[in-house]
Amino acid sequence: MKNQYVFKWLFVTLFLTMATLKMSAQKGSISGNIVDGNNFYLPGANVVIPSLKKGSITDFDGKFSILSIPTGNYKLEISFLGYEDIMQEVEVLENETTTLTIKMKQKSLLLNEVVVVSYGLSGQAKALNTQKNNINITNVVSTDQIGKFPDANIGDAVKRISGVTMQVDQGEARNIIVRGLSPQLNSVTLNGSRIPSAEGDNRNVQMDLIPSDMIQTIELTKAVTPDMDADALGGSVNLVTATAPQKFRLSSTLGSGISFITNKRILNGSLLVGDRTKDKKFGWMVAASINDTDFGSDNIEAEWSDEFEYYTGIDDTNGDPILDDVAVNPYTSSFEIRKYLVQRVRRSFSANLDYQINPNHNIYFKSMYNWRDDRENRYRVKYEMQDAEDIEMGDFTITNGVPSRFPAKVSRETKGGIDNNRNKSRRLEDQRMQNYSLGGKHFFGKLKADWMVSYAKASEERKNERYAKYKTKFSVVNDFSDAEFPLMYAEFATDESDFENFEFDEITEQYQYTEEEDVNFFTHFELPLNLFDNKNGKIKFGARGRFKNKSRDNNFLEYDLESVYSTMNLTGLKDFSKDDFLAGNQYQLGSFIDANWLGSLNLVNGESVPSEFLRANFDVTENVWAGYVMTTQNITENFQTLVGVRLEATSLEATGNKIENEEDLVGTITEKNNYTNVLPGVHFRYTPNKNTVLRFAWTNTLARPNYVDLIPTIDVVSGDEEIFVGNPNLKPTTSMNFDILGEYYFKNVGILSGGVFFKKIDNFVYQFQSEINSDFYGSGTTGYRVYQPLNGEKANILGAEFSFQRQLDFLPSFAKNLSIYVNYTFLTSKAEGIRNEEGEERQDLDLPNTAPNMLNASLGYADKVFNARFSTNFSDAYIDEIGGNAFEDRYYDQQLFLDFNFGVVLSKKLRLFGELKNITNQPLRYFQSVRSRTQQAEYYGQRLTFGLKYDIY
Repeated sequence: MKNQYVFKWLFVTLFLTMATLKMSAQKGSISGNIVDGNNFYLPGANVVIPSLKKGSITDFDGKFSILSIPTGNYKLEISFLGYEDIMQEVEVLENETTTLTIKMKQKSLLLNEVVVVSYGLSGQAKALNTQKNNINITNVVSTDQIGKFPDANIGDAVKRISGVTMQVDQGEARNIIVRGLSPQLNSVTLNGSRIPSAEGDNRNVQMDLIPSDMIQTIELTKAVTPDMDADALGGSVNLVTATAPQKFRLSSTLGSGISFITNKRILNGSLLVGDRTKDKKFGWMVAASINDTDFGSDNIEAEWSDEFEYYTGIDDTNGDPILDDVAVNPYTSSFEIRKYLVQRVRRSFSANLDYQINPNHNIYFKSMYNWRDDRENRYRVKYEMQDAEDIEMGDFTITNGVPSRFPAKVSRETKGGIDNNRNKSRRLEDQRMQNYSLGGKHFFGKLKADWMVSYAKASEERKNERYAKYKTKFSVVNDFSDAEFPLMYAEFATDESDFENFEFDEITEQYQYTEEEDVNFFTHFELPLNLFDNKNGKIKFGARGRFKNKSRDNNFLEYDLESVYSTMNLTGLKDFSKDDFLAGNQYQLGSFIDANWLGSLNLVNGESVPSEFLRANFDVTENVWAGYVMTTQNITENFQTLVGVRLEATSLEATGNKIENEEDLVGTITEKNNYTNVLPGVHFRYTPNKNTVLRFAWTNTLARPNYVDLIPTIDVVSGDEEIFVGNPNLKPTTSMNFDILGEYYFKNVGILSGGVFFKKIDNFVYQFQSEINSDFYGSGTTGYRVYQPLNGEKANILGAEFSFQRQLDFLPSFAKNLSIYVNYTFLTSKAEGIRNEEGEERQDLDLPNTAPNMLNASLGYADKVFNARFSTNFSDAYIDEIGGNAFEDRYYDQQLFLDFNFGVVLSKKLRLFGELKNITNQPLRYFQSVRSRTQQAEYYGQRLTFGLKYDIY
């Protein structure tokens, strides 16, 4: 039953294909490439036969095709923003495809009798031409534009697109949020093939895994068409790798730099080589990139509470402790100071091949292998209020309604790894992503067909990840004079440095492995179909299959070394106290177990601790079959429409562990879920004149729940009085989307655009927290807190966006070389159906991850020799995690990044570059309930890089 729709679609596809394979008499085709003066492909060029009112738009590889043309001689008109228009004579022969390579010349602008050449605008022109000529709403960034910003990875480049903000990890943009939708609600593809995720508990694609210099173009689609995957509530990001050039090209980069937080070096380099045979049939391109950065972060974290209890005696009737409570204002009940030292080595390899069998048939192979090593040491001191049973009157002090002194459990912990050539006494996170695609493009008379099959795999492995923790108890001072910078420290300074009183708690070693594999195929067919007088209509139909498996296999071992290293002073220690802790000089780390000492331990005969990993392990298989049909019609010469429908059938099977008493594996639980979504869409594009485009879109999209939420697991954690429950019956989140956008394209390569959008979302997923009042899950669980993912009812997002970019060539003298780039997005959202821990629906709650304001801006200068740019990226605060009540809600704080980069042309082939990132020392910050209550603040400092870029083309 679940595949009946698939068979219907395949039948329709086969029928229409066979019905059109017969060649049409006295007709032929035209195909070719559009390139610039350096033989770089020009995507988004408009190629038209005016006499027939037929045309085509070049794709990301600069290719175009016009089918079913009556034989004869014609004039092709080719136009491209920033380039001179071209008229090209062409002869169309019966049952043949005429192939062309057309070279365009960059336009010069005549201003006040001074000829101004648009230096450095070719990348912007490529992006804007593609964006202008797409029928749907997109934002495009070319590799040349990426090079003008100080972005080492794709995540940092994507965050400069209108409506995009990024979640940061160790100072680099990692998870993409599009128009306020969580990372798992957006899709990321490589050359049209879905990128798998190495994250264990979500569908997020790690954007910091891919170097920016390995990508030719970034296309963000905000209004998907039926021939695209529908799982893109916020948007779909397609990363396009470079294609074999028309002529020999070599490009290389060599650079260095420094991370000021550690004063350690940065190394980076890249190489791209490509060529094509003399007959132009076979092309190849290989690329490699490496980035090695030694950096770190300074971090503080806190937990806030609004309750305070203490011990007053024993209940004579049952022997239970009697607790009394004190009315208090919110205060930090737990506080941590952390120091991270990280070495991140990012490597990437790519090989792309294509072969033109004949003018009608082309095949290609594209591949990419990304490999990132994260070596990390973490040093953490933690102060946590003792349990109420251990606090008596006289042990604490309340000042102005806030506990200012109380007894605390204090621990010092070192994170590291085994001492070998790979780990180097650090926790090693080995992340890899690989993608291999084989495809083809074909002409069969009127029929245009293309197909692709791909295999992709992402994995994350952590071997021999070690932790050493020692603990003690003493009275602490809770400094609440500044809630934004909370602080705890020992009431008596000697308690902090007396390591003989820090007793052995645990030394552990854990293993984690997550793997996701994707097998994809798609096929598209396109035929002429003219429903109106205009002769440029077409119908497109096709099918896709995506077969995914994701699994996680963790383990955790504990070693009893108390008899040998009973107190902390018996281990190897290292002092990390400094006066330049980025969160403030008041934070002093003190001494910790040296990571090299921890790495050198010969750990044997460890005891497995199932409670640490059983809930994390799972296996999921997800298969998606899809089919679609759509038609694009030119109703008039200036009015174009696209109408279609997509059908997606999802089949899922999830296996998790059944756990009792935290660590007893009773068995496994397997659940299945199947559903089908019908997703219609309509797009309108109106061009009242050559430079103006008005767009409207009505689309329907979906997002499948995170795998970890679907796992049918029940885990009772008695020690923490918590119960974690999966939900295999979660429904996919769906969204009905409306977009209106107007764009004006400047003749000198620039854009002014503005629009509004609305999303009506159903069945979004949130983490529900509740306290059970009955012993439902087993003996003694009354009063436990239960965590379970649930579907909310609905949410609405209303937004507006504005974008402006242009060279200021109307200004006099050197100022004509200035350029401005700015985009702004405003959002407002409301979520319904979210219940608090009492089961009551919460009111006036934003949808998580919807930042109300997002802004990107830059001021640049470019002439023949020198270019420079200041760029800034701002995103507003937003709710990140919904708690059991408003007081427990966690927010991601606002961010303001300021960067600077420059380039100097030393010769036609050699360029010097430099960049300074995070000038504002922007921290990653979370707060609880209100902005003044810091939950986490992590500082990264600045990074300076510089180097040389060499090009032959």
